[in-house]
Amino acid sequence: MASLMDDLIEVLNEEKADYEKLVALGEEKRQAVISAEIDNLERISEEEQVVAGYLQNRANKRVSIMSDMAQVLGKDPAELTVSKLIAYMENQPDEQRKLADVREGILSVGKRLKSVNELNETLIEQAMEMVEFDLTLFRSMRQAPETANYDKNAYNTGDILGGSGFDAKQ
Repeated sequence: MASLMDDLIEVLNEEKADYEKLVALGEEKRQAVISAEIDNLERISEEEQVVAGYLQNRANKRVSIMSDMAQVLGKDPAELTVSKLIAYMENQPDEQRKLADVREGILSVGKRLKSVNELNETLIEQAMEMVEFDLTLFRSMRQAPETANYDKNAYNTGDILGGSGFDAKQ
């Protein structure tokens, strides 16, 4: 059980380090969005995908270790969580403290990551709204105004003036 506990703590520490990398990348992404550095955004997204792959591998390893621990403890693997495991470790205060510290560290980094992601989401939404506004503005600048022509029933015909600068013939 001691080696399983060491393995679990090691995997959790690695997960925490990966989440901290995602926080750093998220802060870097914020600057790239603000500066409209598309190439940098692409690079950051690729790095995030790599880190997400590492996290998935570590999560699979953690689940495997937790399943092994559940068998040793005689518990249902589907219901064993790190919090419950901490509660079961009352006879081993050192391991209990290490596990609790790692858990708190991951929760803290998770909150920071959530905050960074929410801020980035807001910035990206605002950037998209600005792009849409600019496109609408450019479209309206290229469109000619409607004429004040009316048909026999006094309805506006909606004719649009020509887009060329001059209507004169040579």
